[in-house]
Amino acid sequence: MKRFFVLTSIIFGFVTASVQAGEAFSYKQVAPPPPPELYGLGFYGAIDAGANVYQDRGGTKVFSNEFGDTLTVDPKNDVGFFGGVKLGYVFTSGVFRPTIEGDFFYNGFRGGADTTLAIDGVVVRQASATSFINTGAFMGNFIGRFAFGRFQPYVGAGVGIYYAESAGVDISGPRGTFNGGGGQSHADFAWQIIAGSDYYWTPKFSTFIEYHFLDYTSTQINTNQTRDLGQHLVGAGLRFHF
Repeated sequence: MKRFFVLTSIIFGFVTASVQAGEAFSYKQVAPPPPPELYGLGFYGAIDAGANVYQDRGGTKVFSNEFGDTLTVDPKNDVGFFGGVKLGYVFTSGVFRPTIEGDFFYNGFRGGADTTLAIDGVVVRQASATSFINTGAFMGNFIGRFAFGRFQPYVGAGVGIYYAESAGVDISGPRGTFNGGGGQSHADFAWQIIAGSDYYWTPKFSTFIEYHFLDYTSTQINTNQTRDLGQHLVGAGLRFHF
């Protein structure tokens, strides 16, 4: 009987210890969170279009002779259109991303001037000349992009060449309008300053807005003053990464 009580006490002790210890813990390995998505890397192509909102063709000029007669020339600065394609590559994947880009676009606008001839202070003749100018620009751009996730502003500059062709001149006066006919062409050096911003809807697709200050030089035309044509272009486009 004594042995029975001893054995019962030992079994009861083991059961009590087991209950106090509680359930055994199980450990599971938790997978690390996925890395954040990176937007706008590597090679890309883009299309864009917009308005050539202003061409700096110079201010109004007044010519006079020894008799006091005057000829006033007021250049026109009509809004034009541009559109083209881009091909580029984004280096690195940090916040600052150097980028090189080929920028090829059509740029068309109207030029010409309004003229007023005054003799002895009396206006005797007024006329308006309008020229239609079609150009193509072929630029290489060097850009610094700043990646803040989906939002990526950028600034840069580019150099290249342009080809321009005039489709002739329409002249309006008191006796009606006639076409001057003919036309001239010219190719020369061009440069531009760029600023814009992308918003990425997916890692490989964005929409963007962009501003250009574009300058067509006249290094091959011998004049006693600058003949450069400064232009302000504002547009928008779509960018696709490969």
